[in-house]
Amino acid sequence: MCFHKGSQMTSSPTITALAGGVGASKLLLGLYDVADPARLNAIVNTGDDIVLHGLKISPDLDIVTYTLAGVIDPAKGWGFRGETFHTLKRLAVFGRVNWFNLGDRDLATHIHRTAMLAEGKSLTEAAESIRTALGVKSRILPMSDQPVPTIIDSDEGALHFQEYLVKRRAEPVVRGIRFDGVESASPAPGVLEAIRDADRIIICPSNPLISIGPILAVSGIREALRARRNDVIAVCPIVGGKSLKGPSDKMLTQLGYESSAQGVAKLYADFTGTFVVDPADQAQVEGIEKLDMITAVIPTVMKTRTDKRKLARALLRL
Repeated sequence: MCFHKGSQMTSSPTITALAGGVGASKLLLGLYDVADPARLNAIVNTGDDIVLHGLKISPDLDIVTYTLAGVIDPAKGWGFRGETFHTLKRLAVFGRVNWFNLGDRDLATHIHRTAMLAEGKSLTEAAESIRTALGVKSRILPMSDQPVPTIIDSDEGALHFQEYLVKRRAEPVVRGIRFDGVESASPAPGVLEAIRDADRIIICPSNPLISIGPILAVSGIREALRARRNDVIAVCPIVGGKSLKGPSDKMLTQLGYESSAQGVAKLYADFTGTFVVDPADQAQVEGIEKLDMITAVIPTVMKTRTDKRKLARALLRL
């Protein structure tokens, strides 16, 4: 495989990535920049999806799409840059819920998606329509066309993940996590093929429990990854025992897992051949390698676009 400093690879592999939202989108943008974006497939978590105001909202699909389209709000990591919220404010006047921020331009996406679904189209077809309209060259695939909402069993009772994260700001204590309807859900069209046919499979640095976990729970996906284990590279979302974004560390601890690189490695060991940790977790390499995983120590904190590209290049060189 040939590389030229500061440019795209001359021979780009086909890459399939499993992704959540904000954390994953950073790495996906790096891959989009340094590889051939037309050969990048993102399989995206839809456990976060929720219906509000009669609209089908797919937060992770939209974060990934907006990021690769170059329209994302870089400070928030979601929604459109320079967004306004006039409609949400008017809805609040009518007593409608307004704890979930929906911007005015963002609403157009949800209206379009909801209309397509009402016309009998699938979530996959809606995702394809949205990414094409926004000029994204990579394929963006929902994990499933069937609804599989992530439910948090907490000390305050059962909460939809968005209620737990956004409305309650991850304050309730997590007792368990379930994916409603996953038993009857099947992988969306193209998902298993994207895993089977990829040269490289990357597990993005997303929450292992509620971003990657729902994808793995869909019938056939974990098995497809196991069949390609030697080609699977997972990037750890925990650095120095802490999550870089979101409540991963808190959730892992509350459910009795280790909030550490090794703790995440144990969750992925059956389907991941290479596990990538930040230099801050160098001391855990020996323990991770006892799980029959190759360990790569690479800076994984992505604060700038240059950081994203550096990590993407490093992963493609492994």
